[in-house]
Amino acid sequence: MDLLSIDVNNVASAPSDTIQTDPIRMMIEKYAGMSGSEILSSLLSNLLSFGLKLVGAIVVFFLGRWLLRKFSGFIVHALARHRVDPSVQSFLRSFINITLMLVLVVLVVGIFGINTASFIALFASAGVAVSMALSGSLQNFAGGLMILVFKPYKVGDFIQAQGQSGTVKEIQIFNTVLVTLDNCTIFIPNGSLSNNTIVNYSRNGSRRAEWTFGIAYGDSYEEAKKVLTELLDADPRVLREPAYYIALHSLGESSVNIIVRAWTLSENYWDVYFDFNSVVYKTFRERGIHIPFPQMDVHLVKE
Repeated sequence: MDLLSIDVNNVASAPSDTIQTDPIRMMIEKYAGMSGSEILSSLLSNLLSFGLKLVGAIVVFFLGRWLLRKFSGFIVHALARHRVDPSVQSFLRSFINITLMLVLVVLVVGIFGINTASFIALFASAGVAVSMALSGSLQNFAGGLMILVFKPYKVGDFIQAQGQSGTVKEIQIFNTVLVTLDNCTIFIPNGSLSNNTIVNYSRNGSRRAEWTFGIAYGDSYEEAKKVLTELLDADPRVLREPAYYIALHSLGESSVNIIVRAWTLSENYWDVYFDFNSVVYKTFRERGIHIPFPQMDVHLVKE
């Protein structure tokens, strides 16, 4: 029992700096002279105080998140009313959400009595260490700023980059979000986009479609050209300026190849391309123009 008992006199006579720096000794000194009921009352009071702080922190956190969403929506509507570029809107929305969330975390921590100044200093020093470890993320952030400044593409453009192609849905702080033609979502880091080649198919508003049609040897090239001209004239999606172009491209091994080049709006490109293939195939058959398949003549010589 002597080994397990608490020597209050030794605790009281211990150096003050040791007691202040040792939380266990401080707790022993605090409760040494109290009765059991007093200790229980003190513990319940501390528990109640901590519970109130916890409830307050939870309320502040969820209320802050609600206000954050409202403020973010207000900013988005304000930018939309002033016709700010959608690319800038998505970037600012992402940046504001992250910044305000960090502020909310600091406020919640302050409710528990933690010194927010030291917490912010610690957070800043940790941020420096994290930023050194995550230099690629900072590069993506800088890449996002460069994209917004120089505008190689914007939200709604159809681009090809990093071996991927799709419509730009959103420009975030660190990534650009693409939606492919088969409705897949792709996230590409802004750093790699800002430092590599980007093909923007929507930048100029129009695109040139190109086809090569083969007709059989013996069929009339003039007749085939006439049919192609009629079909292009009948399609209102084909632009008249610049004018379309039809020419005899080459004399192939199995066919006479005719090249067709026509301009259309970027948003109509694929519809025009596939529809023209279909209508040419149908009309050539109706007009007696043959589209040959690859073939080879073999001559047997008997000695």
